[in-house]
Amino acid sequence: MIIAPSILSADFGHLADEVEALNASAADWIHVDVMDGVFVPNISFGFPVMEPLRKCARKPLDVHLMITHPEKYVERFCDAGAWSVGFHLEAVASDEVSDILSLIRAKGVRTCLTINPDIPAEGLLPHLAEVDMVLVMSVFAGFGGQKFIPESIEKVRFLRQEINRRGLPTLIEVDGGVNAQNAGLLREAGADALVAGSSVFKAPSIQDAILALKNA
Repeated sequence: MIIAPSILSADFGHLADEVEALNASAADWIHVDVMDGVFVPNISFGFPVMEPLRKCARKPLDVHLMITHPEKYVERFCDAGAWSVGFHLEAVASDEVSDILSLIRAKGVRTCLTINPDIPAEGLLPHLAEVDMVLVMSVFAGFGGQKFIPESIEKVRFLRQEINRRGLPTLIEVDGGVNAQNAGLLREAGADALVAGSSVFKAPSIQDAILALKNA
């Protein structure tokens, strides 16, 4: 199981130390949540934080854009050091999705398409062959520390069955309220990657929390 701790839950007063702890851990990626205060009612960080992250992170940066007009920014995030860039299906017009994915691919960066809990998984089906990964939000985008929505498990199972049926290599990532208690259920349903924030950074040991998720 791929584990991608969300840097949004880190202590930003000691960001370099937190990233170094992830470098030394069994984490696979570092998840970077970007919020604009428009698509979601919160603001996080952007390019100024990406630069120091790129310098000190030895894990791939998995960037999740919770923003309007992602087409204006995806190339800049690619240039800023993103290993993968994802944006929300519901943030763009349906006829723009493929074009934005093409912008990311042209930069040699992995593509991801994301849905909030109130968006049916069926909306992702036309794009499964275009993306490296789909991200199922198991809380509503915009705030950390929310409670996991159990119905997300069935979304994962539905998408895994469809991906397998088509013989696609598309990964399934889950983000929101993920912990050692539900990680095993998500793995069983077909998830490949889990994003975890509070359950990692608020734990007594970052390393132990990541191992608990991996071994769930």
